[in-house]
Amino acid sequence: MKRRKLVALSAVFVTAVAALLISSQTVLVSAHNGAAPAQEGQKGDHGQKGDREEPPPPPYNPYPFGILPGDLNSEIARVLREVDNIEFETLAQLQALPPPTLTGLPPILANTGQRLNVLLGKAMNYDRNISPFKDRACAFCHMPYVGFSGPIPSVNLTMVAYPGSFQFRAGKRTAQRYTYSPSFPVLNFNDTQQAFFGGNFWDSRATGYLLGSPDANQAQGPPVDTQEHMLPDTACIAFRLQSAVYKPFFIEVWGDAIDTIKFPHNTEDICETPGGASVLGGSNMPIKLSPADRSIANDVYDHWGQSIDQYETSPDVSAFSSKFDAFLHAPTTNPLSADEMAGYNLFRGKANCNSCHLDGRSTAPSPKAPHSEDTGTAADTRPVFTCFGSANLGLPLNPRDAFFYQNTPDFFGFTANPFGFGYRDLGLGTFLRSGFGSWASPNDTWTQFAPSSDGKMQVSSARNVAMTPPQCPTTEAPGPYFQKEFFHNGYIKSLKQLVHFYNTRDLYPFNVTSGHCPAGTTEKVDCWPMAEVKNNEDMTVGKLGLTDTEENQIVAFLQTLTDGFTRPYPNINTFTGMCMTCNPATDPNCSPSRQGNGFLIPTPPLPPCASAVCGVPPFPSPPIP
Repeated sequence: MKRRKLVALSAVFVTAVAALLISSQTVLVSAHNGAAPAQEGQKGDHGQKGDREEPPPPPYNPYPFGILPGDLNSEIARVLREVDNIEFETLAQLQALPPPTLTGLPPILANTGQRLNVLLGKAMNYDRNISPFKDRACAFCHMPYVGFSGPIPSVNLTMVAYPGSFQFRAGKRTAQRYTYSPSFPVLNFNDTQQAFFGGNFWDSRATGYLLGSPDANQAQGPPVDTQEHMLPDTACIAFRLQSAVYKPFFIEVWGDAIDTIKFPHNTEDICETPGGASVLGGSNMPIKLSPADRSIANDVYDHWGQSIDQYETSPDVSAFSSKFDAFLHAPTTNPLSADEMAGYNLFRGKANCNSCHLDGRSTAPSPKAPHSEDTGTAADTRPVFTCFGSANLGLPLNPRDAFFYQNTPDFFGFTANPFGFGYRDLGLGTFLRSGFGSWASPNDTWTQFAPSSDGKMQVSSARNVAMTPPQCPTTEAPGPYFQKEFFHNGYIKSLKQLVHFYNTRDLYPFNVTSGHCPAGTTEKVDCWPMAEVKNNEDMTVGKLGLTDTEENQIVAFLQTLTDGFTRPYPNINTFTGMCMTCNPATDPNCSPSRQGNGFLIPTPPLPPCASAVCGVPPFPSPPIP
């Protein structure tokens, strides 16, 4: 295997980062007013073709006023600077790592091989070159200081889905945390429980059927997603890696076959074109490679996913370093506070959270317990706080989701959502049908279960649900706080609202859509709009009978699941933005219960669910309006 050549390249990278940091601070025209700002990195500093510079394409802005936040361009630039800084740090870590020794049969990269693969995955995770305009890395939507979820407070408050490489084409769901995502097993149907378990993504479409790891499979999605990185061909990964600063480390782990691929002369033009562009003619392999080169490129793509999976599996991401972990290890030395303990007892008792977000704790009655009392003796397992299944919690449709408005062609002739508000997010049900906006299912015996899976979304781990940057110590107003978004469509804006929704969804149901709660009621307090998908609602929630104090105690417990208590959490200090604050005396929405309500907008009259979504057999039962 080739030795490293990073020393000479490091100086080049330092220069490039400096240029990026300067260019990313350019003040751009506000996206809020619908003007056409220059796109960061689009055919500018990174997009030159020879000596010819092309003007950036006009941004895609089909949104009504208020959907895009006014600070979107400056916040994009901030996150890109943070991404570049972590990438530079990672390359330095790779350079300082003692080389492993290849030995034995099967061949093993002994001593530092695992750390090498973890750092390789980290370098790829923060590489913004893996996008047509070299302005999006995986980490852009998943930064460490928020548990690897969405890092822009204003996006979390307004447009919900994050803008991809071609601005402002955006996705349709929240940026799901990928801490502990490697713990999810390969997706399968359990005949006894008549339910699916495993997979990655909100709709479980990253099954892991080929690589044996849903998390590695998930990492292969964003680079070629038309709403995210937007590369038009998986082979663009191998093409971009051929010139990556960290290529010597990729070769050290996976071999040098990547250098044997003979790419056609127009590959750069293709890889600079966002997926879905009309010029691509609908081809999913526009780069014309020989069968042998295509096979190598496919292997490179698999290795891309596998190395990122190793990074996400490592303690750098999935750390098990929370206060709750310290409590499990030594409850006397690291006790939970009175409210935290009360919240934990509610979590695994009256609130019924533990039926889905399993703590892996109790094997009671303990043999040593007097009178067979349930003492909560810890099970010999890692508590991941998920059942690895899916559920439809009955979330209302969120009219702020940018995806609903992308019903007209963009500059490249691509229309992300031709159905507009006729779209309904059926989650797992759509995937099982190989339907619009998801992936093809690799198992046709699963299709029959689509109607019983409509509306179901993955039960994410509750770990790190409360993680925020240190300078913004909470998710809850009045702060200083970091504005996050919760659940697949970002409808919930605080942990208090999240717990209150579980508690009271069925106490305050109204046959209205969001933004239309009756006079005298307050949305998310004593009015819950109807579910976007009413089929298969989880009825174990909705009437939990929790008091206001008990809701707050559960929030206190959820905050103990934030990593970084027993040892520092890597890169949690990289946030360079501003915390949010508000004044309860002047702002009626300045409380965890009403947080974000000042940004509620009325849902327009909804057309029937599009036939391309709800008219695909086996049909939803009952039909979805």
